[in-house]
Amino acid sequence: MSQAGLDEQLVLIDEFLDAIWLSDQLSKNTTDGYRRDLLIWAHWLVAERNCNLLSADRECVQAFLARQARDMKAATLARRMASLRKFYRHWVLSGQTSFDPTAELTAPKRVRPLPKALDEDRIEALLRVPELDQAGGLRDRAMLELMYATGLRVTELVTLPLGQIKTRERYVQILAGKGGKQRLVPMGEVATDWIEQYLLRSRPILVGTHQVAEAFVNQRGRPLTRQGFWYIIKQYAAAAGIDASHLSPHVLRHAFATHLLNHGADLRIVQMLLGHADITTTQIYTHVANARLKSLHKEHHPRGSRS
Repeated sequence: MSQAGLDEQLVLIDEFLDAIWLSDQLSKNTTDGYRRDLLIWAHWLVAERNCNLLSADRECVQAFLARQARDMKAATLARRMASLRKFYRHWVLSGQTSFDPTAELTAPKRVRPLPKALDEDRIEALLRVPELDQAGGLRDRAMLELMYATGLRVTELVTLPLGQIKTRERYVQILAGKGGKQRLVPMGEVATDWIEQYLLRSRPILVGTHQVAEAFVNQRGRPLTRQGFWYIIKQYAAAAGIDASHLSPHVLRHAFATHLLNHGADLRIVQMLLGHADITTTQIYTHVANARLKSLHKEHHPRGSRS
């Protein structure tokens, strides 16, 4: 296939992404993932089958996935197959093709790892690390407290507008996240106090003369990035004596959910707070809830233990 032919395939991918981004309200990370998967697929078709995206058959898809399976985990392979399914269903519905080569194919089973969560003592040690006599340290303490109190995704944290933090009512209004749906998440008294200190004492110093809508900014007065927060949390992990490989923004989110369940929260409430559209996503925490129930039964039921 010529370069011109390949360019036509790339245009087809871009048209697909433009369509689903608008209709499904997808995040940039999600659309970027679709793009990567489809580009790999398109280039494989050219190199191995000399055909285009809309002429690929089921055998092509099977051969592609078999080759991919040699080098990647089942979760990544399942995501790649989901990208292909989405692509072909879109073009079938739009009338560009009548054949979906991904139909009736079975995706590899995705094995969900159990969430990693730090215990409460480790979280407390982490929260005590930032140096509060520095503007950046106070900002970091406020961010860590907010993450642990609300379970926000890191993208939700760094893009959180100042106006969506309601310190008087003690909640944050999240409009980002998956699907762009709104949810209200309580902050609690402790996180609210740290946020108020940051907004009063630290943020004005960091922002300087800049006009910034986002609540959290870097040392140059610009919005903090995901990478910037990752760097911050890794530095504090080392200072708190925590293996850096065991700490990430997502681990803080897991700690939020796990510790809520340990202290008696209902799984449905945790689902709402995390912003999971489907309870099945939250059910990865079922092992936490079950362990707590066993502990309560052992402690309070007359036949719960042999003592």
